[in-house]
Amino acid sequence: MNSDSDLQIAGDILEVPHLLQTPREHPATVAEFVGLARSIAADRSQWEHLVRYDTTSRWYHRLRTGPGYEVWLLSWVPGQGSGVHDHGRSSGVLTVLDGTLTERTERGTRALRAGAQRVFAPGYVHEVMNDALEPAVSLHVYYPGLTEMPMHTAQHCEARSAPDAVTA
Repeated sequence: MNSDSDLQIAGDILEVPHLLQTPREHPATVAEFVGLARSIAADRSQWEHLVRYDTTSRWYHRLRTGPGYEVWLLSWVPGQGSGVHDHGRSSGVLTVLDGTLTERTERGTRALRAGAQRVFAPGYVHEVMNDALEPAVSLHVYYPGLTEMPMHTAQHCEARSAPDAVTA
């Protein structure tokens, strides 16, 4: 029996450049924003030298902007937290770069270790804290760019146990 290979069926992909998608300069899908966060996380030279730790308030630095999105770098000393909040009309990707953060939602509490990512839609209510004994660093991608961060009461994030987040 004679079987055709993909190359025989489709032809040489390099000979049909009109079928190739040109890479986007800026992300536009959830998967692309997750990929952007992962690529920044993997390249410590892009962010490590910028990190500062402030014991009086959470430190943050806008690392990058693009059409309709922002990338923020945050540090968390032990005991610092965000308070219970959402991100208004923004969706986002939270990536832990160093250390461990705790995320509390109405669905429970989970530890987010270095490499863990959380993707959220507008209206997602959570609290992020550094309950550990060591500082932590996180990366936040918001799309559209963050324009509001409404605070909520603690009842939105009752502490219940949940399995640890998947670390990538």
